[in-house]
Amino acid sequence: MTGPLVKLERRPDDVAVVTLDHPKVNALSTTLLSELGDLAEELAADLPGAVVVTGGERVFAAGADISEFAGPDEARRVGACFTRALGGLAALPRVVVAAVAGYALGGGCELAMACDFRVASDRAVFGQPEILLGIIPGAGGTQRLPRLVGAARAKELVFSGRQVQAEEALRIGLADEVVPHEQLHERALALAAQYAAGPLQAIADAKRAIDEGLDGALAAGLRLEQELFASVFGTQDAALGVASFREHGPGKAAFTGR
Repeated sequence: MTGPLVKLERRPDDVAVVTLDHPKVNALSTTLLSELGDLAEELAADLPGAVVVTGGERVFAAGADISEFAGPDEARRVGACFTRALGGLAALPRVVVAAVAGYALGGGCELAMACDFRVASDRAVFGQPEILLGIIPGAGGTQRLPRLVGAARAKELVFSGRQVQAEEALRIGLADEVVPHEQLHERALALAAQYAAGPLQAIADAKRAIDEGLDGALAAGLRLEQELFASVFGTQDAALGVASFREHGPGKAAFTGR
């Protein structure tokens, strides 16, 4: 599916590229979010090997469309659109990489945080400026941000609304890599292709164990890990990986994704 505001490209290396295309600042309107939610459902039904989410060269995504803000009822509608779209991307059992070229503010920052990794250009800027409007983040900023940078740092960023340059984002854990601007897409695509060529069920199980484990008690997470640890041995990739290790040593297996 390709909509007016969200484009999808499926590459030969099994990487799906999702591009936000809502000039001038990639405002995350409910229309765009609806398209993004639909696209996440399409990807879930026909999984690629990995996903890259990107936006414009100057603005990754500038946040919610302020023109849609009004009272509590409208806020609930906007919030539901964010929850469906970002939750759908986050739930994909594949590696999802955000390629952040410019500003990722408000909902744009929350979109980046819904991805597994954030590769940022040296011109990228992150922030949760909602407090400057007298409101709070409503698309995961109060939940995903502290999981990435810690509670105290998240409170400081949310309470102040200040913007974070790429190098600080890397230092505090909000970005995972910072690369020169002109190398951003090449690096994000290469990272996604690396995971797309890996043991896809093992990656899916590891992602599930980490994400669901963070949401519950340690004991529950350990039980889930044991269940997934046992079941993944039934995959073709596990058999290939173990056999390759015995014959050639680590890191030589050619996985099939099954």
